[in-house]
Amino acid sequence: MRPGPRNAITDVTGLRVGSAHDDALRSGTTVLVGERPFVAGIDIMGGAPGTRESDLLAPDKLVQDVDALVLSGGSAWGLAACDGAMAGLRAIGRGFAVGAARVPIVPGAILFDLLNGGAKDWDANPYPALGRRALEAASVDVPCGSFGAGFGAHAGDLRGGLGTASAVLDDGTTVGALVACNALGRVCDDGGRFLTAPWAFAGELPGGPGTLPPDWEPQTPRMPGESTTIAIVATDAALTQAQATRLAAAAQDGLARAIAPSHTPLDGDLVFAASTGARPLADPVWDAMRLGHAAATCLARAVARGVAAAAPGGALPAHRERWPGA
Repeated sequence: MRPGPRNAITDVTGLRVGSAHDDALRSGTTVLVGERPFVAGIDIMGGAPGTRESDLLAPDKLVQDVDALVLSGGSAWGLAACDGAMAGLRAIGRGFAVGAARVPIVPGAILFDLLNGGAKDWDANPYPALGRRALEAASVDVPCGSFGAGFGAHAGDLRGGLGTASAVLDDGTTVGALVACNALGRVCDDGGRFLTAPWAFAGELPGGPGTLPPDWEPQTPRMPGESTTIAIVATDAALTQAQATRLAAAAQDGLARAIAPSHTPLDGDLVFAASTGARPLADPVWDAMRLGHAAATCLARAVARGVAAAAPGGALPAHRERWPGA
């Protein structure tokens, strides 16, 4: 494997990402949108998830394609970011056709950032506007760090962030990941070394491989539902909805590599998977295994890249503040 030209989920041709955040709110939204509808699946392993339209992604449901996927801060309030994305998509004629009506299909997931010090005393929910702004900002350029859904996030005892990464397999198939890391667990050891490092490409991350003692416990206790890492993995391989669901499940290994502990009862950890369908599978079983490994690797790298790039000035220190020489 090698990283794609942008080292971003948008190395999967036909996908774009947009982010919007509010400095005073200390929160934001990120939208993944396709040039055309795409197959999607989901896997949920955290104990406190927050989702919209997730049941629609089951392989036995009527609608097999979606128009966009939304990752947002704001806890349950943030699910309304999907409304803004839907409005923007409808304005350009996108959506599932039901007679003369069109209904954009926009599943979403949220993380909890309501206690990070931002101004949360709004009269009107700000997330629909953030969702539309994020959709309208969508492009192939995906910055890592304090952007979009990762703007107000925390990662253990550090400021969290929005991260992305990609990999091109030997046969040319592309896999990418996008993640908003707001984890209960830690992503670095006490020396600032990322746990993801053994899976990183050269020059991606500061420092060497990180280690944690086996009896390590979180140092920043939170109430149930106050965490959650939400992510999307994508590929240009042609997958059914069942295969996309399996890809999302395999990609969860990436969160386990990057965050310790992950998938806790206090996190709502989940992964969406997306397939643009451009490249047929030569061998459904063998190729699915390779894609799952690549997706997990990309997701682990994306977590670390997002936290490493987080900007100073949050409620918790950024990695570069705590370990400026790492």
